Amino acid sequence: MSAAARLQACFAGWMVALLTVFYCFPAISMFTWAAIGLSAAAGVLVGVRLNRPSKKLPWYLLSAVLVSFTAGDTTYNVLTDYLGRANPFPSLADAFYLLVYPMLAVALLIFIRVGSGTDKRAALLDALVPTAGLGLLAWVFLIAPYVHNGDLTMAEKLTSVGYPLGDVLALAMLARLLTDAGRKPLALTILGGGITSLLVTDVLYGLRQLAGTWHVGGPTDSGWVLFYAATALSALHPSMRRLTDQQERPKAPGGRRIVAMSLAALIAPAVLLVEDLGGGIHDAPMIATASAAMFLLVMGRVAGLLKGQRETAGRERTLRLSGADLVAAGTEVEAAAALRKAVDDMIPAGRSYVFHMRGVDAEAEDLRTGPGAVEQHAVGEMDDDIKTVLKDFEQVLTAEIVTAGRRQGSPNRRKQAFLAADEDLLAIIQPAFESLMNQGTMAVERIVLTDEVTRRNSEDYFRALIQSASDVIMIVGDDELIRYASPSALPVFGRTDLVGTPLKGLIARTDHIELRHLIDQVRNGQGPRDGVDLTALSGEDLLLQVEVSCRDLRDDPAVGGLVVTIRDVTERRRLESDLAHQAYHDSLTGLANRALFQNRLQQAALIAENGDRLVGVLFIDLDDFKEINDSLGHAAGDQLLVEVGKRITDVVGPVNTAARTGGDEFAVLVEQIDDPAEAEEIAARIVAALAEPIDVTDATGSQHQLHGAASVGVATSSEAEGISELLRRADVAMYGAKTEGKNTWQRYQDEVHHAMIRRLEMRSALNEAVPGDQMRLRFQPIVDLPTGEMIGLEALVRWQHPVRGLLGPNEFIELSEENGSVVTIGGWVLREALQTFAAWRAEAPDSLLRYVSVNVSARQFRHPGFVERVREVLAETGSRPEWLLLEITESLVLHDADQVWRDLRELRALGVRIAIDDFGTGYSSLSYLSHMPVDVLKIDKSFIDDILLNPQQMALVETIVALARTLDLAVVAEGIELAEHRDALVRMGCPYGQGYLFSKPVTAQEAGAWLTSEENPMVKGTT
Repeated sequence: MSAAARLQACFAGWMVALLTVFYCFPAISMFTWAAIGLSAAAGVLVGVRLNRPSKKLPWYLLSAVLVSFTAGDTTYNVLTDYLGRANPFPSLADAFYLLVYPMLAVALLIFIRVGSGTDKRAALLDALVPTAGLGLLAWVFLIAPYVHNGDLTMAEKLTSVGYPLGDVLALAMLARLLTDAGRKPLALTILGGGITSLLVTDVLYGLRQLAGTWHVGGPTDSGWVLFYAATALSALHPSMRRLTDQQERPKAPGGRRIVAMSLAALIAPAVLLVEDLGGGIHDAPMIATASAAMFLLVMGRVAGLLKGQRETAGRERTLRLSGADLVAAGTEVEAAAALRKAVDDMIPAGRSYVFHMRGVDAEAEDLRTGPGAVEQHAVGEMDDDIKTVLKDFEQVLTAEIVTAGRRQGSPNRRKQAFLAADEDLLAIIQPAFESLMNQGTMAVERIVLTDEVTRRNSEDYFRALIQSASDVIMIVGDDELIRYASPSALPVFGRTDLVGTPLKGLIARTDHIELRHLIDQVRNGQGPRDGVDLTALSGEDLLLQVEVSCRDLRDDPAVGGLVVTIRDVTERRRLESDLAHQAYHDSLTGLANRALFQNRLQQAALIAENGDRLVGVLFIDLDDFKEINDSLGHAAGDQLLVEVGKRITDVVGPVNTAARTGGDEFAVLVEQIDDPAEAEEIAARIVAALAEPIDVTDATGSQHQLHGAASVGVATSSEAEGISELLRRADVAMYGAKTEGKNTWQRYQDEVHHAMIRRLEMRSALNEAVPGDQMRLRFQPIVDLPTGEMIGLEALVRWQHPVRGLLGPNEFIELSEENGSVVTIGGWVLREALQTFAAWRAEAPDSLLRYVSVNVSARQFRHPGFVERVREVLAETGSRPEWLLLEITESLVLHDADQVWRDLRELRALGVRIAIDDFGTGYSSLSYLSHMPVDVLKIDKSFIDDILLNPQQMALVETIVALARTLDLAVVAEGIELAEHRDALVRMGCPYGQGYLFSKPVTAQEAGAWLTSEENPMVKGTT
């Protein structure tokens, strides 16, 4: 058992002995009672002396409480036992008794404020809220009966009221103290039990006084004895020190305190309810006063919490900003400045403080480095120099770290920080100050570590740099002999024995003059030279491209010569050359590109102008290159372009420039010619060279023989002023050659230019043809060849041009394909043809006319939603799907076959029939016919024209007819102009045909007249 425990046991035994004597020997009860009270008071003083709490005042007050209580008891006993007064009330004893309560309340309030840290205002408010609530209860149930008792004098009333008020005050303080968060020391538990015993005993005492049954020596006295003993025992217990030590407590009220305050706030409405249920409200003014008081106290507490929250948020923001500043600090001076700024922002405005930092050598035993804890000390305990700086304050927060010395062997350093201010302010900001010092510690340690690493690295920096550098670093003396060469000389020059050799021995003879100029310039004080390109000789007799830099460090005692840096840039120069070639040459053909062609054209034009010579430009565009790409694939197209580039280069020779300027576009620059005919001769040779067959391989590995036919435009500087005009004229001439039938060349002529302008005007006007109601339909009959009966009509489009009159499709269809207006025109033709045909069928339902045939261009068919538009037009015009025959080209069926064939199958499923127009003129194989989703083959007119004179042509047509019959396909022969053609076709079994033999294309009115006529207009074509 510890000494403190033994002392407590002895004191408890002593109190039990005195209590026994008190009850067993009533004659000396006055003395025994005085001994009990004074023993307890002395026990408190002994506990203060032994345990040495930080604040002694509350314990002294508790000792005074016991003395005052004992004085009251002794006075009461003297009045009753020696002066013969029976139950004196009020008396001098009551004065001593009443003095107990304010002293007890003050002692408890000190405990509360110390436990609450610096927030003494909050502690006071938290104590007053339950005080007001309990005071209201005391008034209603204890004080009001005394006040309203008419048998009591004023002195008796005031004395009687004083006891419950004192009890309420003591009880409120005790409740506030017990509701603090955290674990309670045993001394507080003992003291709380004693005070509770006092309050209960006082209530019993008051009730017995009212009843007039009070007398000394009863069991009630044991309650006061318990208060005496508990107070002394709490002071004797070592945990009593914790009641006056400042504890780290949460800023917000704990759960128990909130519950206590909430219950106290509900006392007023509860009392009001009780009195109302009892038949009348008697204490309304007091209830209202208590309610108002508690409301104001709670609002004051909330305001304090909000203020504290704002201050805490401000300190947290300061810590965040200071953390960023400390991370950015590169020196200890910058870190110190960041700390000073953070502390200044952390201190509330108007509060004085002193922040001081210093660095001193650590003691010999301070071997461990790292941060220390933040502690609070009295300024008087500091060194004299620190006391001088902090002399205006009593308390100071200290923090320090021990860092390693800057140099090996030097003593460690102690970085110390001192923050002096009022004690309550220090308690408020101590947590934030501790966090700030931790941040500062990390910053200082980082800075010290960085400095140490820099110091250690600096000694080996240049050595490591030179030894690992890829550049050759040499020191050259005034005699131009090499005095030092870095190890990187071996991979560059293939040798390390350079010391003592002349510098110029490393440089090719062709660059010796440039090397001499470089060295003289640096020696003469004209400044350093960088990036001088020279050619060096390696150990293997290889030439290297190098960059040479030179610095004059002859005045530096550590160098004493010229520092020459040589960098091998051979690969870089090669890469630059490759990049330059790629920038000015076509990656596929290797020919010059448009940029290089333009550059050389400018130079050639300038030279030709000064020498009175001519320059020729040829623009070359491959004919039908898109069809080759579409049918054979891009790989085959690329092979064709490469071969075309080679043939053009072979024709133009090395003097002239061949270039690829676009996808299938080439250009040739013919330099230094005297006669435009020379450029024309080259153009003719290019056309002839490209007309020769070219073998290519498609993606499947199949071999194909193509002809690189091209259209060539020629222009010379003799008829053009300036390069732009020359290029424009060559371009116009090329388009003129393409218009003339392709696979030819043409020199620029004004007529060609005018034709191009007309072509552009036509393309522009086509966009307004349909909206301007300029399109017209013509119908050509399709007849049954054996009988001559008209079974169908082909709808043919014409353009009623506002200026040029009625134009046939060969004059504008190609242009409409180019500008995309063919989609709008084709849609108009489809709707107009079906609408006209539906009207004819309505007028002559018994006619043999079965369908109308409409041509569909590839671009129109591929336009998104074509199948849906056909369906919509059929519905709008009231036409049946079998009335419509759509004519498409062979190339369309072969291009994007999967998607096209899906659309064709969907149309056929709808009931629309499909015909292949101009069959036999495309790239398709006859084997495709067995899979194509088509119904009709239309044999091109070019096959029909020669069947009478050419047996092979006759056999070819017979083969097509027989194959179609085998595949269950209908055949229509186009372009029948002679009766002999018809007879031959009938003999070979061709069922249908059309052509001028039967009728030229006619208007809708003429075709309608035939349908209503009793005489078949086609009979005239029969034999």
